[in-house]
Amino acid sequence: MNIEELEEKILSLVTKPDKVNFIYDLLLAYGQPKASITRLQKGDYNLAKQADAVLWKKKLYFRKETEGDLYALIDNLQNSPDVTRYHPRFIIITDFKTLLAVDRKTGDTLDTPFQELHRHTDFFLPWAGMEKSQIQSESLADIKAAERLARLYDIIVQDNDIQDEGDRHALNIFLSRLLFCFFAEDTGIFANDQFTNAVASHTTEDGSDLQAYLQKLFDVLNLSERTDYPEYLQAFPYVNGGLFAEESPVPGFSRKAGKIIIECGSLDWKAINPDIFGSMIQAVVHGDQRGSLGMHYTSVVNIMKVIAPLFLNDLHEQLEKAGDDAKKLNKLLGRLYHLRIFDPACGSGNFLIIVYKELCKLEIEILKRLKTGQLFTRESSGFIRLSQFYGIELDDFAHQTAKLSLWLADHQMNQAFREVFGDAKPTLPLQEGGQIVCGNATQLDWEEVCPKEEGAEIYILGNPPYLGTKYQLVEHKDDMAEVFKDIKNYKTLDYVSCWFMIGSRYLQNFDAQLAFVSTNSISQGTQVVALWPNIFEMCLEISFSHQSFKWTNSAKGNAGVTCVIIGVRNPSSQPKYLYDGDLSYAVNNINPYLTSGKNIVVQKRSSPLSNIPIMSRGSGAVDGGNLILSTNEKNQLINKFPKAEIFIKKYIGGQEFIRGSERWCLWLEDKNLSSAIAIPDIAEKIDKVREFRLRSAKKETQKIASIPHKFAEIKYRKTISIIVPVVSSIRRKYIPTGFIDEDTIINVKAFAIYDPETYILAIISSH
Repeated sequence: MNIEELEEKILSLVTKPDKVNFIYDLLLAYGQPKASITRLQKGDYNLAKQADAVLWKKKLYFRKETEGDLYALIDNLQNSPDVTRYHPRFIIITDFKTLLAVDRKTGDTLDTPFQELHRHTDFFLPWAGMEKSQIQSESLADIKAAERLARLYDIIVQDNDIQDEGDRHALNIFLSRLLFCFFAEDTGIFANDQFTNAVASHTTEDGSDLQAYLQKLFDVLNLSERTDYPEYLQAFPYVNGGLFAEESPVPGFSRKAGKIIIECGSLDWKAINPDIFGSMIQAVVHGDQRGSLGMHYTSVVNIMKVIAPLFLNDLHEQLEKAGDDAKKLNKLLGRLYHLRIFDPACGSGNFLIIVYKELCKLEIEILKRLKTGQLFTRESSGFIRLSQFYGIELDDFAHQTAKLSLWLADHQMNQAFREVFGDAKPTLPLQEGGQIVCGNATQLDWEEVCPKEEGAEIYILGNPPYLGTKYQLVEHKDDMAEVFKDIKNYKTLDYVSCWFMIGSRYLQNFDAQLAFVSTNSISQGTQVVALWPNIFEMCLEISFSHQSFKWTNSAKGNAGVTCVIIGVRNPSSQPKYLYDGDLSYAVNNINPYLTSGKNIVVQKRSSPLSNIPIMSRGSGAVDGGNLILSTNEKNQLINKFPKAEIFIKKYIGGQEFIRGSERWCLWLEDKNLSSAIAIPDIAEKIDKVREFRLRSAKKETQKIASIPHKFAEIKYRKTISIIVPVVSSIRRKYIPTGFIDEDTIINVKAFAIYDPETYILAIISSH
């Protein structure tokens, strides 16, 4: 849902309202299906009995009212029989002068002049699949800004024919500088609207001189002495801090691009949230992410799951114990100033920004208790500094955005200091930014990026890329080979394990800890064997863990990855904590399976440990679908050739078993082959299997083209069996299993236990 376009659509609806079709046009603007709206207009979906009313089950109750008290009417409607029966999400009443609405799910209300409805586009966004909690976390201001910048980015790329990496890098720097200027003029860093007004006043509408003007302005912002420049440029303050230091060309602009820059300046940039905005702007330069602007960043809730047990809880406990004791408070303050926060997969800086803000809040509380704001000067030895924050990011624009977002967060926290103490350290000139390096974290020396300085207390954290084995490209596999070059059996590991291994090497014999978000697969099965004994050999331990939980953010159509969070440290007498949802408990040890217990690792076995039957994968056809039949195809074949029935067996995998659906297969043996190929339709299918296998690039598949009537891999035995689906939902508390009769073929999407004792089912399905 493009918020900017939505606002424009609704503005056009309320400027010259079509009173007959207004509600239908409003629903269409929010992406409701045109076919459904047509049926609503015709009356198929409209359950309202009154004229001038529309009642769509679970969607809305709309009423036009030309006289009477709108407020009394909407109150009465909330308890009307139609509303309680059909549960419309929204109740809307308007006389086309005022519009009132109620969201029955959240209890929110809307009371607006009709012609200002476009200012409240967020109210009805649930029609577009975006709930209020999601909207609040994303911020409409961020979405609108990112959408407009996406348009600007596309136009600049097109106007300048930008293709190579050097041009892209220059464009990334330009956008970072432009964003800073927009933010600065709305938050007191520059004079109010100083940048936008200057561009509008000193450049032509066709954009022809905008490139030269911005190049000159960016040069001036990096100079403390600029007497050779005109007054209107000297009016801008000295910025420095590295943001404008690098010599980088400004792109050329068309009339359209210049117009959008002015439009961007008209937005309210003080409402922009650096926590979110960095990820959104990152989506601007990656076309495949445009559809989810602002909906893919790591949420604050999930970041807190990492930083709270890693170090934040301990800092708060120290603050609580310190009370108003000046000596203890100053000691804690000193500890804050010696912290180093390092995210070696920092993206656009979400983790670093949240940590920076949390540490600043702690600092403010300590200074309040000490009844001092210290000395609010740039030279003061106090204050949390951006130079305490380190990061590595592979994507050039994300790395630029991370540095910018940290500067914006720094200014916001300066404002927070000013609100409490009446003064704050000056934002300008910018202090040294976060130490963010652009590069591949698996190839860089982390100690060079974040040096182990004496007295420093270092915390490594983040949400590195997961990438299971089958999703790794050649470059990822090369990275893995280098990181694990002295370790056997590493090829089963997820890519995220590189960060755990490099991070663990960094921790040894230094006051440092790490915590990463990961897929839960690194604490299961063969990956445990390949990774964790190597980490424990470094004399390290797991300090805390969030057991498996569904990773959620604001994304529509969330990928739904199941994650864990694992902290690693040098041996310590401090408690270890296991987190399971909202519960936490102290334990003596956390093993690599993220449960309380000794560090026992279960090795892979080729035979059962006990006297129980072997579970094998089901039979694989490798037939191009020619031996497999739907129920309809089976019935047609038997109706046409009744003798074909003896060659058909039920065919079942995990999906068919769980959902109760049916499929069938041709199960042919050498002894009955001649009878089978006497049936033309079966003979044709066998020929197609032969052709399919011969076309394969795999030699093994080509070999079995000589037996096209048979499955490629036959595990079936003519006995009762137990079926165990290969894949099951995490929502189930047990794996769905069951008995299968002797004439059913279990396929490769399930495991099979043939001729089992009955009690085996109880073991397999036991929680």
